[in-house]
Amino acid sequence: MFGLANPERFMRFSAPLVPWVWTAAALLLAVGTWLSFAAPEDYQQGDTVRIMFVHVPAASLGLVIYGALGVASFLSLVFRHPLADAAARAAALPGAVYTALALATGSLWGRPMWGTWWVWDARLTSVLVLFLFYLGYMALRSAIEDETRAARAAAVLGLVGLINLPIVKFSVDWWNTLHQPASLLRAGGTSLDTVFLWPLLTMMAAYGALFLALWLTAIRAEVTRRRVLALRARAAWAA
Repeated sequence: MFGLANPERFMRFSAPLVPWVWTAAALLLAVGTWLSFAAPEDYQQGDTVRIMFVHVPAASLGLVIYGALGVASFLSLVFRHPLADAAARAAALPGAVYTALALATGSLWGRPMWGTWWVWDARLTSVLVLFLFYLGYMALRSAIEDETRAARAAAVLGLVGLINLPIVKFSVDWWNTLHQPASLLRAGGTSLDTVFLWPLLTMMAAYGALFLALWLTAIRAEVTRRRVLALRARAAWAA
């Protein structure tokens, strides 16, 4: 596994893998979407329960992706490894999109359930902070012209943002919030009926596969970009 930290080995290993991951993501999305619409209405929420099949996977992956960004930032900062930095940079945009989708669908879900689009609830606020960390990471990288300095500054910010992850996860347990407690991963097992559990798990797998496909593709593009820049720099130096 650590051998894949070498960019050349990673490119060779990931080249045949990427099409399969994209195919798996497409199939899982198709099956998950069909299961989501085939599931019955909830006796309390009606058709609005289907928002769960988009909202929960997006929110969960937003956390997981930032965790990956933070780990990659740590490896980049401590070991100065270019592939770790490329992985962190490639995770930022998909993570921001997933988190934005979680906020948007949560608002759509909250209006009929809570009677409001938004409240400064602990869970909602901490997810908004997570989204701002994603935006800040990308903005910081773009604001500093020197790529080495930009990578280090962004890695520090990425590590700082890890503090927010347990706050997002446990906010519904630590504070009295409007957001409901965990219903999937909780002590005593899930509270979801199987007619909702299987579509949800399938969509979570689909979102995970889609992120992996996007991440691998973006890392490969970043490695290629850096190779091109290095070749141009050598050519300019030789000239």
